[in-house]
Amino acid sequence: MSTLTIASDPQDAAAAEAVEAHHTQLAGELAGRVAMLIAAADADPAAADGVRAGLVDFCDRDLLPHAAAEEETLYPVAHDLPTARLLIDGMLAEHRRLTALVDALRTTGSAVRAATDSRALQVLFEEHLEKENTLVLPLLAGAPDISLAALLAGMHDLLGHGHEHGGAGEAATPGGGCGGACGCGGSDETEVPELDVRDVPHSLRHATVFGAIAAVPSGHAMILVAPHDPLPLLGQIEDRHRGAFAVDYLQRGPEAWRLLLTHR
Repeated sequence: MSTLTIASDPQDAAAAEAVEAHHTQLAGELAGRVAMLIAAADADPAAADGVRAGLVDFCDRDLLPHAAAEEETLYPVAHDLPTARLLIDGMLAEHRRLTALVDALRTTGSAVRAATDSRALQVLFEEHLEKENTLVLPLLAGAPDISLAALLAGMHDLLGHGHEHGGAGEAATPGGGCGGACGCGGSDETEVPELDVRDVPHSLRHATVFGAIAAVPSGHAMILVAPHDPLPLLGQIEDRHRGAFAVDYLQRGPEAWRLLLTHR
């Protein structure tokens, strides 16, 4: 059910959409980082520790504060609704499990265990957000005596402050390199982790790539496989990481575009 169709007023509808957009961003960035950790654990366990540490930093900076903000603003009000009390109790329990998985990632010394815990974190978080989007938000937005917009006022952590990015920056023209054949991208293509986003839902695709490239250490690279020439995405990457990534096209369609993104 769409929160827009049941919201008690337009401001509540806009607030619900803002939360859902931030959920999409968080889920995508988490998915990208997890994909890079699993790839590193499989191909280069020595590099996996840095990727794991970056994932933990992301959780500490974005994912866990988001959960804490919900507990302070949305959950207490929703818990007072008789139809939502058991649901919110379950959501709070899931927050505890999410925190436990992040703590397990924080302390593990095993690349394989880190990859396993990260995938469990991703699955649980995506299921958790689905329940927030389809159950919690509609209940709050549709209640005539509750203002969702007022609940969220000032809660910048919940609404994704600091994650606004514009259009294309001043990136060097993609495809100006050797296409990866000479190794100037910094890695042998066979050793570079590959992120294929062709089957990733469109709403999550860019955020997934942002999370993945954020996990690429300086001097390393990743291969992006896209269903079309991702020029708008490349512009957004340049806005986020000014001058940090070199782009070489390895394949230009027709079924896939494969790009080597090298962190300078």
